[in-house]
Amino acid sequence: MSTTITHHAGETAIILTETELDPYVTHASTRRWLTGPGLPADSGVLDFAELCREGLRTVADSTGHEDRLAAELRDQLVIGGLLGPGALRTESVLLDGTTGEVSTTYFLHDRPDLMDRRPLAPSLRTLVRFAQTTDELAGLRGQFASYVGRYGPKAVAEASRQLLAVFAEGTEGEPAPFWKMAALIRPLALVAGRAGESGLALDLPARLLDQEFGRREVVRFEEVDFPATLTHEPTRRFLREVGLPEDGFLFSLDTDMPLATLAEYYANTDPSAEIPAGADHLIRLGHLVEDNSLVVDGETGAVLNWSETEARLFPLNTDVSTLAFTLWLLHREQAIDEEWDHELTTGTYDQLAMTMLQVLSTVDPTGTGADRHYWTEMFQDEASGVLESVGVGR
Repeated sequence: MSTTITHHAGETAIILTETELDPYVTHASTRRWLTGPGLPADSGVLDFAELCREGLRTVADSTGHEDRLAAELRDQLVIGGLLGPGALRTESVLLDGTTGEVSTTYFLHDRPDLMDRRPLAPSLRTLVRFAQTTDELAGLRGQFASYVGRYGPKAVAEASRQLLAVFAEGTEGEPAPFWKMAALIRPLALVAGRAGESGLALDLPARLLDQEFGRREVVRFEEVDFPATLTHEPTRRFLREVGLPEDGFLFSLDTDMPLATLAEYYANTDPSAEIPAGADHLIRLGHLVEDNSLVVDGETGAVLNWSETEARLFPLNTDVSTLAFTLWLLHREQAIDEEWDHELTTGTYDQLAMTMLQVLSTVDPTGTGADRHYWTEMFQDEASGVLESVGVGR
């Protein structure tokens, strides 16, 4: 391979030669782009490392099942992949060498007849621009540098409009769903500050939960509700002044009685149940689905998932502020999807799930790299259900 990576003005790009493009790419402006500006070698959205290793190749060559592929897929060129949380590749990125259009697909090596492709960008120029813009938002640099130190619903709305405007330009006002999700979901990370004024990981805007769930649906606790072993003052203050939604997505608070430690809870409900060490310092806030309890460490404020079936503790959120953000994010996504007439979840829920996980991992990386993480599994299971319906993983 003679593919090169060039360095210019602090950026790196993957450049192909004219010889490498033959006979695959005949589209003139696409050839100029690949031999000129090239593709980003360092992106938080796209990965073209495989192009450096393997060079251009068709989907038919990659699957080895040309006869079982749809005709429109056979000659598409595999040039890279979309990146999910943890820089893991999700879908493969395809280039039409004749038209210059870019799309995505999931490789179904066992069922290539079920493979299809989804639009991503009308050209490589547009693809690179959109990816760079998304990276600028993530790093609060470039056109989003002015958002450093800003947070709250107003900052979210402004950043979302800014992204939508960029993505609409050059796509006749109809960007692919992947970019529309990026514009509507990724800016949600700007809703909370990180200055540490609350003593917790996030400084949530006043009344954020009230505005999202309704004031009557947010429970604020009183001092008499706290067990003596809840000594982490920022957590006590948050539960007292900010509160948590009584019925969040896949989570419900215990509100029938004062908060109990995990030891007290099981003493009243199942004295024979196995409980973790230090259960008298773990305060049960409520329950998650499938026999999971949400607990907070009374000494550190860490939020954990107690799996009753496995009798194990798993990290869930850094603290109650990031728990509240997670519940807000899940509820906000549902509201946005309603506002956009379910465009975000019609046929592309897997992309939405990965976008949501990107936001969660940015705001609260707790659980990343752990052997189990409740929110990650929840999203991945939802996405897998969609993918399995089209044959992925079979």
